[in-house]
Amino acid sequence: MRDGSSATCATLLAAALMLTACGSVPQERFYSLSNGLGVGKPVPADGAARTTLAAPAYYIELPAVTVPKQVARNQLVVTTGASRIDVLEQERWSAPPAAEIGQALSLTITGELGTIDVFRNPVPDKAPVYRISTNVQRFESAPGQYALIDAVWSVRLAGNAQVLTCRSVAQESVGAGYDELVAGHRRAVTRIGADIAKAVRTLAAGEKPSC
Repeated sequence: MRDGSSATCATLLAAALMLTACGSVPQERFYSLSNGLGVGKPVPADGAARTTLAAPAYYIELPAVTVPKQVARNQLVVTTGASRIDVLEQERWSAPPAAEIGQALSLTITGELGTIDVFRNPVPDKAPVYRISTNVQRFESAPGQYALIDAVWSVRLAGNAQVLTCRSVAQESVGAGYDELVAGHRRAVTRIGADIAKAVRTLAAGEKPSC
């Protein structure tokens, strides 16, 4: 009986240790650049949206954004020194950074202009569509210091050979913590989106835009 009791105790102890080990595994946390952007008026209490937006005077088309290979992963990649970066396994983007930036830019630009992003969607015949290309050349994350996005972007009216190409560098100071870091990147994306929206608005007005 003693041997049986000892075996039972040993089994229970092993199970308890396994549960403790499982409970101590760090939990992954996910972040988004677009969450909360473009939020409009609240939906009525009955859950029915009663307003349909009128067709805009023009549309935008924002294809996939490109980002540097070293940050093209779901894990947050942070700068920890002059020549060192760390890949954080427990701190992750909810989608790859290119998709996060693209979605945030789309929401910012359409919100600024009151229009629709029609990428991969049909548009009314002869409707003006402004195509936006974005190449992020630097996407730097320094916790407690700064969040930086350096992007080259271009805008042109579909069917027109004239292209405006510009560069926007947005650097935001951030406090300690990854929530602050992500909030800094969100502000940076919003600033770049505002630059692009200004160029589209100027082109749509028939004026000559500038960077």
